[in-house]
Amino acid sequence: MSAAPHISVLLDEVVEALGAGPGDVVVDGTFGAGGYTRAVLATGASVIGFDRDPTVQRFTEGLPSDRFRLIQARFSEMLDELGPESVDGVMLDLGVSSMQLDQAERGFSFMRDGPLDMRMGDTGPTAADLVNTLDHAELAKILYVYGEEHASRRIASFILRRREERPFERTLDLAEVIERAVGGRKGAKVHPATRSFQGLRIAVNDELGELEAGLAAAERVLKPGGRLVVVTFHSLEDRIVKAFLTERSGRTPGGSRHAPPVAAAAQPSFQLISNKAIAPGEAELAVNPRARSSKLRAAVRTEAPVWEAAA
Repeated sequence: MSAAPHISVLLDEVVEALGAGPGDVVVDGTFGAGGYTRAVLATGASVIGFDRDPTVQRFTEGLPSDRFRLIQARFSEMLDELGPESVDGVMLDLGVSSMQLDQAERGFSFMRDGPLDMRMGDTGPTAADLVNTLDHAELAKILYVYGEEHASRRIASFILRRREERPFERTLDLAEVIERAVGGRKGAKVHPATRSFQGLRIAVNDELGELEAGLAAAERVLKPGGRLVVVTFHSLEDRIVKAFLTERSGRTPGGSRHAPPVAAAAQPSFQLISNKAIAPGEAELAVNPRARSSKLRAAVRTEAPVWEAAA
């Protein structure tokens, strides 16, 4: 079995929230290195993994073929692949994995030199395409909205000025320009390129649009009594998940800025397992600092129909 280079965050809490056992079928919508999948398989349940990254196939070695299969697709496509009310659980571990960050050739890291790619799959425009072609307003918006970078306009100006000399092709090249734009590190614990790289990665992979579509798909593939468990790593993701589950559990009169408007008369399609997000404990943080910003939200699918978008 291939060693997993990625520590699954809130693993025990995810397994407990799913409550899966023999005879259950669970979707691991972000298979990655298979950490969550292995833990769920250990309960006796079956797992259907989804991942758009073709490089994760190596982590399926040793998994039981009678209880596991991997589908190379986005998790938002689970409804097309599986059909409605077909599974007992859906788990999503969002964001970029440490193994992707560690692979310089993937272009996710501002600490390792590699091609400026950032694609989780192998299709579509790269981060280099965005920084070399977008106008100032479009680029600044990506950095501000998705990266929550307050110096977005200044950084965009530096990028446009530099690309007139030559296009961006490498990660460290872009990181150095961003660092100059914000005036260096000045003793900051967080690298000055952190937010900008996050913004570009989210834009390249349409991560927030994928999340919204994936939550809607999960609502449809879950059987009544099935459980949805989502682990987020930053406020943009968590806001979307919280808004979705708050709406679908009937705790708001309808609609949110992150989801399509819905019929006010719809019955709750989910019941929250916990009113608050679950955070990692001190013991986990001691061995896995990456877990620091993580949050788990979970809910049980009711027997109510799915919520349809208003016309």
